[in-house]
Amino acid sequence: MPIHHNQVEACVDDVISSLNSNIAMGIPLGIGKPAQFVNALYARAKADSSINLRIITALSLERPKPSAGLESRFLEPVFERLFGGYVELDYVQDLKRQKIPDNIEICEFFLKSGSMLANNYAQQHYISSNYTHVARDMIDMGANLLAQQVSQGVYQDKPYLSLSSNTDVTVDLLPLIEQEKAKGRNIKLVAQINQKLPFMLNDALIAPQNFDFIVDNEAYYTPLFSPPNMPVTPVDFAVGMHASTLIKDGGTLQIGIGSLGDAIVYACMLRNNDTEKYQQVLSELGIAGYAQLVEKIGDLTPFKTGLYGSSEMFVNGFLHLIQQGIVKRKVYEDVHIQKLINERRLTEELKPDHLDALIEVGFFGDIIHAGDVSRAKRFGIFNERVDWSDGQVTLDDRPIGERVRDTELVAQLKAEGLGRQLKQGIVMHGGFFLGPKDFYEALHQMSQDELLSICMTGVGHVNQLMVNEELVVEQRKHARFINTGLMATLNGAVVSDGLDNGKIVSGVGGQYNFVSMAHALPDARSILLIRATRMSKGEVSSNIVFNYGHTTIPRHLRDIVITEYGVADLRGKTDAQVMKAMLNITDSRFQESLLEQAKAAGKIESSYQIPAEFQANTPESINQVIENYRLNGLFPAFPLGTDFTEQELQIGACLKQLKALQSDKMKMFKTLFKAFTDGDHSEQAKPFLERMALVETSSKKEEVEKKLLIHELLEAGLIS
Repeated sequence: MPIHHNQVEACVDDVISSLNSNIAMGIPLGIGKPAQFVNALYARAKADSSINLRIITALSLERPKPSAGLESRFLEPVFERLFGGYVELDYVQDLKRQKIPDNIEICEFFLKSGSMLANNYAQQHYISSNYTHVARDMIDMGANLLAQQVSQGVYQDKPYLSLSSNTDVTVDLLPLIEQEKAKGRNIKLVAQINQKLPFMLNDALIAPQNFDFIVDNEAYYTPLFSPPNMPVTPVDFAVGMHASTLIKDGGTLQIGIGSLGDAIVYACMLRNNDTEKYQQVLSELGIAGYAQLVEKIGDLTPFKTGLYGSSEMFVNGFLHLIQQGIVKRKVYEDVHIQKLINERRLTEELKPDHLDALIEVGFFGDIIHAGDVSRAKRFGIFNERVDWSDGQVTLDDRPIGERVRDTELVAQLKAEGLGRQLKQGIVMHGGFFLGPKDFYEALHQMSQDELLSICMTGVGHVNQLMVNEELVVEQRKHARFINTGLMATLNGAVVSDGLDNGKIVSGVGGQYNFVSMAHALPDARSILLIRATRMSKGEVSSNIVFNYGHTTIPRHLRDIVITEYGVADLRGKTDAQVMKAMLNITDSRFQESLLEQAKAAGKIESSYQIPAEFQANTPESINQVIENYRLNGLFPAFPLGTDFTEQELQIGACLKQLKALQSDKMKMFKTLFKAFTDGDHSEQAKPFLERMALVETSSKKEEVEKKLLIHELLEAGLIS
């Protein structure tokens, strides 16, 4: 039985004693980290060099820290609303300063994107591991302590702990821990309860006795890290619109976090709710360039059957798709049931003929055993009147037979023992979640039936086919695994996790898993999203390059690449065909130079010219299409909602304009001149100045900031 503690310090005492001061601790990525326990253990190791502590984790989150000046004035009140009460991880600050004590080691397999490029310690201690290999690698690295934040509750009259947000690695790790314990290894498990975590069901449930130590104190029920939705740009919307055309009704969907994922969700909702307008926008964005591919594998019509979500991350966008009735296709944890549903010989609403089909495909053996009856009742095939006793099926406790060939038995089951509808249907399998405050609140407010339709489970199940392959192949029909990358090469390789100087931007995570799975499944596709250009130090560069010294997804796994300019179908194509397709979705400012490189390398014939319809790939063309529809209420900057007030959105737009001016000194000088010659508009701007704490200024710098803000408010027409 577990030892219960009210204070993390007492739990730390027990852990150190039981592991003889040599600790390799695995903690989940994201919000599953038990911050108070981790901080107490870390502080103890910092104070006592005889304790050896290794922390193995990923995505260590911290409250954002805005730059001084206008940005800080604008964002600090927002961040206080979003992150007030969130307990920071102490090791993160030491890691950022590269001041980790010698007796402590911090190893991560996924970093917050771009946050550690200049951090030598983080770069040197990064672990490059496919998400599905993390549990194995933790064991190999000597993990002897697993600590996780959990919620507690009751399900079917039994007390449970819920792994909630982080089943991802833990579900895969628990059986490995049992194997290691059987070999004599001393491994301890710590659960720290936080009732702010939603009480998720299905595979997230775990009996309390699985843990060695449980920490429960209401003082530790602290707010979860809740990143706000990011604004979606016209480029993002264009990419999302293109990607949505390849999502087949009745299929399977995987998407990731961020504005590109939000753009796909919005495009799917537009397709479902206003198909005519959706198709009109696509026509203007250039769907003609890949219309044959859409006809072959995609769809432009509403989601009648709906989608099933199977994604390592259960993102906020999936919740919106569930609420909109788009993610609604249920899958079942039984291959016989799933096959019959796929063949349309079985529906959610049960009919007598369905029992014949189940018998035919082998759901029951020749003799019906107790387990068969139990399984049939669990899936709703039999009602509560049916049971099993003394070797026979019973109806109202009356024996009615044992063999499926017994026509009288089958007839009685059809007439009186059949359930009304299938149970245990799952619309979403996910490995972990992380989202804004309203996402967590929505999960808290769900009914039990709604929660049962969402199964948080291990990435060993979600990210590959190795676990019950026959079943998951039947579940993941027409899968579209959509991920993002930083750059792509003309030969179709994709750069997602690092740079050619060896620096790691984020991590491979599950991207390779999904790409390889897309090639393994019979009707699946891997779709990688790349913004065509990037801005750095005032200069525009192409994200489509001829070659690059680091790749995440190799060229032999190339499939579909999408930019704001369209879709490149690369699967099974020759190198020349691939390069031509990639040039068609490249920004036109870079097409000719890339084409010349390809010709010089002998990869494209010297006479080739980029077709005229692809020579107008410009940001202006994309912006014009999206902005025109924005005037009619489409493509809002925050399609999934926002934590910003209307006033804050207005101020934010002004600050964005000021930030853009900083790259052009002459424009900035002219703006400053205008700001100080505009006249006094302080009274009109007072509500905005109050929000920014700039009604009164105490320095020349603050006076300049005040003038610039008022000028941008005037330019935006927010004051006069």
